[in-house]
Amino acid sequence: MFKLKEHKTDVFTELSAGFTTFLTMMYIVPVNGFILADAGLPMEAVITATALITILATLFSGIWSNTPIAMSVGMGLNAYFSYGLVLGMKIPWQTALGIVFISGILFVILSFTNFRVWIMTSIPMNLRRAISAGIGTFIAFIGLKQMGMIVDNPATLVSLGDFSKPNVLLGVLGLVLAFAFYSYRVKGAFVLSIALTSIVAWISGLGDIPKELFSAPASITPIALELDIASALTLSLLPVIITFLITDMFDTLGTLTGVGTRAKLFQENNKNDKSLQKTLEADAMATTAGSLLGVSTTTAFIESAAGVEDGGRTGLTAVFTALFFVCTLFMLPLFKSIPGNAIYPVLVVVGVLMFTELGKINFEDTDLATSAGAFFIVVLMPLTFSITNGIAAGFLVYTIIKLTKNQYKDLNLGILAITFISLLAFIL
Repeated sequence: MFKLKEHKTDVFTELSAGFTTFLTMMYIVPVNGFILADAGLPMEAVITATALITILATLFSGIWSNTPIAMSVGMGLNAYFSYGLVLGMKIPWQTALGIVFISGILFVILSFTNFRVWIMTSIPMNLRRAISAGIGTFIAFIGLKQMGMIVDNPATLVSLGDFSKPNVLLGVLGLVLAFAFYSYRVKGAFVLSIALTSIVAWISGLGDIPKELFSAPASITPIALELDIASALTLSLLPVIITFLITDMFDTLGTLTGVGTRAKLFQENNKNDKSLQKTLEADAMATTAGSLLGVSTTTAFIESAAGVEDGGRTGLTAVFTALFFVCTLFMLPLFKSIPGNAIYPVLVVVGVLMFTELGKINFEDTDLATSAGAFFIVVLMPLTFSITNGIAAGFLVYTIIKLTKNQYKDLNLGILAITFISLLAFIL
């Protein structure tokens, strides 16, 4: 079924790779619980739903596409879901789940067409990199804010937090540990940094020691099938739906490109290779299913690269990863006892890793339209607390400058369509 011999691998190698991927991305279960709980969703239900969608999506991806790609709730869009839509735009979380569902349905439909190729070739690579970097600054800013390292200031909007507070220092410790472990390529770097920071918090009295480590999974009834699709189907929310769709598509294709290069997957010169198409289909269907369970956009995880580096080459790696995630269903007491400032440093590190995409843009050889568009995308996402605003401003500035300089050949139908939607984002 998985063609192990053809891919020059074996069951034990795939098992080891699956466990490695599990260790590197297990952090998403408690982290997503904290992020969506800030939007008003019950943390217990979110933790169970996150574990469930990770198991189901990764298992389906492994069997359907036969690739070592694990899937779970995407970092970046979950932060946008909570802090941008629910807390920022005052959209009820049920409506926000409806937005995720609609974007997922659109992605499912488009995954069976050539739209993904059209949209990716329409948008300049540098602007795509800027979007990734912008989301990185956005979630890093959220992480610093939640840790108390950045606080609001009536005179300057933001300022440095009080580093004499024990809780802020705990966040600093978590940040140092996360960077250190990741830089030394320690397997499960984020999980280890969260664990050690939590232990320090429990010993110092900054957190409650868990009375038990395992329990039965919490019910997802409070959030499952609670999405409000009707409220999401309004013209004013169209730009937000498009943002979720495009961001998920960029995130997935970027992840698959990076992982695929190492695993020698998704080879464009092989017409019989349908793995990319099938992985995109699995990603789209996972997003739709996740919204029904009560979580934000599900996407392919870059942490899958850790399993690939460990020898994973087929869908059996993903199947093993999914099976390992079953144990997270029973770890609710442990996850609930983790202090917030052991969790939020992970957002900062992930943000930094996404921000490095900006370094791939050669600004000396880039025209003003691209430079200005990239600048507004990266800067306005954190400053306006909105991925939508950042993308919209970037594309509007890019198009306006191109029109002003009579560079019409650089404005294809895809860019004009996104620019029109961007204009709607500000008008509506």
